[in-house]
Amino acid sequence: MSGEAVGPLERGLAVLHTMAAHPSPRMRRSDLTAATGLLRSPVDRIIATLLRLGHVRADGRDVSLTPRVMELGNAYLASCGLVDALEPYVEELADGLDESVSLAVPDRDGARLITQAVRRRAMYLAFHVGDLLPADRSAAGVVLAGGWGEAEFRAWRARRHEDPLDAGSPAVPPRDAALAEDGPERRLRSRAAAARRAGWALDEEWIEPGLLALAAPVRNPDGRILAAVSVLTHTSRYSAADFPGHALPRLQAAVARMETALHQAPRPVGRPTPTAQDLSESKDELGMEFLESLARGLAVLSAFRGAGGGLTVSAAAAATGLSRATARRALLTLRHLGYADSQGPVYHLLPRVLDLGYARLSSLTLTDISRPHLAELAALLDESASVAVLDGPDIRYLARAATSRILRMDITSGTRLPAWPTSMGRVLLAALPPAELAARIARSERRSLTAHTLTSPRTLTAAVGAAARDGYALVDQELQEGLRSLAVPLRDRDGRVVAALNVAVHAGRSAPQETLERVLPALRDTASRIEAELATAFAYTPLVTG
Repeated sequence: MSGEAVGPLERGLAVLHTMAAHPSPRMRRSDLTAATGLLRSPVDRIIATLLRLGHVRADGRDVSLTPRVMELGNAYLASCGLVDALEPYVEELADGLDESVSLAVPDRDGARLITQAVRRRAMYLAFHVGDLLPADRSAAGVVLAGGWGEAEFRAWRARRHEDPLDAGSPAVPPRDAALAEDGPERRLRSRAAAARRAGWALDEEWIEPGLLALAAPVRNPDGRILAAVSVLTHTSRYSAADFPGHALPRLQAAVARMETALHQAPRPVGRPTPTAQDLSESKDELGMEFLESLARGLAVLSAFRGAGGGLTVSAAAAATGLSRATARRALLTLRHLGYADSQGPVYHLLPRVLDLGYARLSSLTLTDISRPHLAELAALLDESASVAVLDGPDIRYLARAATSRILRMDITSGTRLPAWPTSMGRVLLAALPPAELAARIARSERRSLTAHTLTSPRTLTAAVGAAARDGYALVDQELQEGLRSLAVPLRDRDGRVVAALNVAVHAGRSAPQETLERVLPALRDTASRIEAELATAFAYTPLVTG
C-alpha cells in the first residue's frame, strides 16, 4: 500500500488530526511541524490548501479549524445511515424518559458518539457528537464489547498498555492511577459477558461520580451489534438499583423500533462535493502553494455524503469528476490510514473520520460561529457589526464586533433592546406568522424614542412587511439620534430565520441610500458565509444560539 498512498493527503489528514487533538483551539505553524514531524515547507503548503478549502482559518501566526471541516465528519454520519434512521427514536426516548440519550457505534476498541438528545440540568455530563469513550468506562462501550472477539480484546489491551490513564480520551476524566491496573481486562470481559447475557449494561459511576448510564445494543437482522443506545441520569434522580426498572422497558421498546427502522435510506447533507474543475481553478490561482492531491483526497472523502451504500472507485470518480486512478489512490489512502474500509469493490467510511475535529467543533454555538465573521465584517467596513436573536418583545445581542470610532453604542453580549425600533428586530419580526406579528406589535410598549421613531401599528406592520419583501431592514435614527442600522436575517439549513446580522453606522456620514449601497453587499456576503457554516455545524445536532 505504501507505494500507492497519496502522500499529501496522508500528511494533510495528519495536520487536521493534530489540530483537532491539540489542547488549544489555535496552533502556530511551528507547533504543527513539531507535533507532526513534518518539515515547515510541507506544513505551509498544507495550511495554504486548507485555507483555500475553508477548513482552517488564519489569525496572524495562529491557525484554527473552522466549522467547514465538519463536512468530513458529516460525510461519515450521512453515509453510515444510522443517524438519519435512528435519531427520531433517540429524541422520542429522551422525551419519554426526560433524560439524556445518546447513540454510539464501535470504533476500534471504544464507543464513538454519533448523535444525542441532551436534557440540560444543573448537573449533567457534557459529551459531544464525535467523542470516543473507552470501552471499559461506559455502558455503551461494555455493550459493544459484548460483540468482540479476541482480536478486539488484543487491540484494547494494547491501547490500555500505551495509555493506562486514558489521557488520549479527552471526553472522560483521567482514570484514577490507583485503579488503572486493577484487573482491567478481567473486569471488562466480565462486564461484557454479563451485558451479552442480559441484553443491557448499567454504568454505575464508571466515568464520573454521580453519573448513571443504562445501555442496550442495536443489532442488524443477522444479530451483529451495530450501535448502543444509552440513557444517562444522575444519582440525585435515581439510584443504581432503581434506574433499570424505570428506564429499561422504554429503552428496549425504542431499540425494537430502531431495529425495524434501519432499512430506511440516509439523506445526503452539506455543500456539493468539490469537483475536479473547482480544484483545478484553485491550483491555477495559488500555484505551487496548493496541494491538489490533498484537495482531491478530501473531495473523495466528502463524496461519501451521498453514498448510503458506500462508494466504488467508479462512483467516487463520477461524484468528483476525478479520474478512476486518482479516486482509487485516494480511497486506498483513506483505508490505509483507518478512515475507511472496503468490502469487495465498495468502500465505507469509518467512525474515525470524526477524529478530524468533529467532537471539538460540535460544541460550537451560533455565537461562536458568527464571531470571526463579525470581526472580518467590522474590519472591512470600519463599522460595528452584531448578531442578535428575538427574545420576547426584545432582541438579545449574542455577539458584537465594535470599531474604535469615537461615536459608538455601549452594547455587549446579552444586551437587550426593543425589537420594533431596531433593524435586527424588524427582520426577525418579519419571519413571524402574521397573527403573531400583529399580537407582538399590539403588546409592544411603543413610544417615540426620537423624532423619527415609528410607533403606530399600521406603519410598523408596513415596515416589517418591507423587510420581509426586501430581505433587509434599514432603520434610520429611530432608536437613537444619529444611529442608522442595516440588518439581514440569518437562516438555518432548513431556511428558518434564527438570528439577525446588522451593521450600525453614524447617520451624519452618509445618506441612507449611500449606506445601503456600501453596506448591504458585504452584509449579505457575510450572512451567506455564516449560514454555510451553520448548515455544516448543525447538520446533525440542534442549533444552539449560545
